[in-house]
Formats: sequence, C-alpha cells, structure tokens
Amino acid sequence: MTTETVVRDREALIERSASFLEEVKDMTAGTAVERWLNQKYGPDSELYQTLAHLVRKGVEDGWAANVEIDGPAYRRSRIAEPTERTQHFSITAVYMDSTGNSQGHADHRLRGQYHGHPYGEFNMVVPVTPGAALNGPNGWCFGGWTAPSPGSQHYPEAKEGAVIALFFLPSGRISYHAAPQE
Repeated sequence: MTTETVVRDREALIERSASFLEEVKDMTAGTAVERWLNQKYGPDSELYQTLAHLVRKGVEDGWAANVEIDGPAYRRSRIAEPTERTQHFSITAVYMDSTGNSQGHADHRLRGQYHGHPYGEFNMVVPVTPGAALNGPNGWCFGGWTAPSPGSQHYPEAKEGAVIALFFLPSGRISYHAAPQE
C-alpha cells in the first residue's frame, strides 16, 4: 500500500459519499428515513457495495477507523470534515469487534462510548464478520442503514463479531458526554 493508494481510496470514498449526501442533505434522520435508506440503498445497491468496499479497504489499510478508543476492538476516525463538498456533513468510520470482549453482557455485545446526535445521523452498517450486527434505534442491523433522529442518545453496540459503521453527521455534530444513571 502506497501513500498514493491511500489518498486515492480515501478520495474515492469521499467523492462517492458526496453524491449521496447531495441527495439526503435536506432529509431529517429518523425511522422513515431509515426505511427509505434501506429500500433504496440497502446492501444490494451499488452505493452500499461501493462504500462498503472502500471503507473495508480503508480499515484493512489502516487509514479508516484507525484511532483506538478502547483498544483495537473499538476504533474510529474522521474521514472528512463537514465542507461544502460534503453538503456540510462529516464522514466518520467506526470499527467495533465484540469477539472475546470482557464487558460481561449476557449476549457478549461490545458497548462503546455513550454519545448524542444533536442533528441526527445517517449510519451505514457493514458487517465484517458474517452475522455481526450494530444496534440501531430500530433494533439490530445486520447490514444496511440506521438513522438515529435529532436529539437521540445511545451507546453504540456490536454483537456476533466485527462491524464497521460509516456515518454521516449533519454539520459534523456529535456530543460525547456522561451517560445518564441506569
């Protein structure tokens, strides 16, 4: 892998995302948009296949989801800041692998860092391990999209292996703060 390859692949992911973001720029994340995303851009679509390939390659090559949050099983990185080119969305990749984690949940899920979505989120879920899933506002997503609504807050959770979440945040807004008492 050369620097040129990394730059080319990262640029290809941003460019392909930009046309998608042009289409969704005026939509508000939530259940209806999540259904629409899964119908139009589900795992069999060209958009999903292209972005999944590019972000998987980015994780493998070490330029996407390369900043450890809680060891190598929970990593993330910002791929693009919000700019005019991305319709003022940021693009971020997260890698979560629940395999062998020691958090003690009965179903062996890996729970990540609590956060909120002031303006919502469009989140493409890419299983790395067959059967792996990411928990979204409408349940476990085994590949496809989740779309947490504006003002929502949660722990990201993965189960049954490794997933990559490629997420798009309006204005790049995400808030990390203490979780409420359970």
